[in-house]
Amino acid sequence: CKILSFTIQGKMSGTVDQMPRPNAHNDYDDTDLGLALGEDFEVVFSAERPAGYTGKWAQIDPQAGAMYLRYRRYDWANETDPELSIECLSPVPPKPRLTPEQILDKIREMAKFPKRKTNLYFAMQNGVMERVGWNVFEPIRMQGALVKQVYWPANFQFDADEALIVETEIPARAPYWNIQLNDPYFNALEYVYRLSSTNGAMAKLSSDGKFRAVIALEDPGVPNWLDPAGFLEGGIYGRWYDCDSEPLPTIKRVKLAELRDHLPADTPVVTPEERDQELRTRVRACQRRRRW
Repeated sequence: CKILSFTIQGKMSGTVDQMPRPNAHNDYDDTDLGLALGEDFEVVFSAERPAGYTGKWAQIDPQAGAMYLRYRRYDWANETDPELSIECLSPVPPKPRLTPEQILDKIREMAKFPKRKTNLYFAMQNGVMERVGWNVFEPIRMQGALVKQVYWPANFQFDADEALIVETEIPARAPYWNIQLNDPYFNALEYVYRLSSTNGAMAKLSSDGKFRAVIALEDPGVPNWLDPAGFLEGGIYGRWYDCDSEPLPTIKRVKLAELRDHLPADTPVVTPEERDQELRTRVRACQRRRRW
């Protein structure tokens, strides 16, 4: 993968009814820990460095109850996902046998997870709408989340005979950035068989160095088509990770028939054959990875 990160929190989002408070928080990635991607590694997470231990170590708050691991994939076709294991170094007894009631309690808690997540994400998406409206990005840095990451969400809306042009400068140092489309319910759109997302490794920049993407129901025949899978309304989520600047993209709503009037004159033509190959490459890369 491109970047491996570890986010440690007091409570995991979805296990409580509200956004977890940013306590017991630590955040690390492979550069913080000195990990060389592509090589084997071992990291000890603990409240204090073990006596005499000289290997890789990261502090974890004793009150922490959750850890997120994120694989940031960039070159989907050629990168290899890490294989990770976690073990407790302190002596622990065998897990006790659960009673039927304990099992039922766990199932009930598990069933609450999607509802809690839905309520949380709806509030986030609706908050953007209330503050900036349609087709406007709002930069957000999440408390208690990734300290190096800035999100730029928006709610998109257009008509069937229209297109949206997303445009932004690219930071000089940009280890990772991406953009994805969501449906109106905050679900990520189909990303294997549709070109509903892109990132800094896959995107094609214009001759002026800017990134321009086009959201349209049908293939517009230009680079960086973002396919909304039939939705005329939905969400956009972009991310700058550990970049040296955080430009705010813009969205321009135009008639699809007049699209090229609003793009640089030298914008390439993407033929149906080229688009088919782009999609086939994407599908092959996704088929090599586990999908939850």
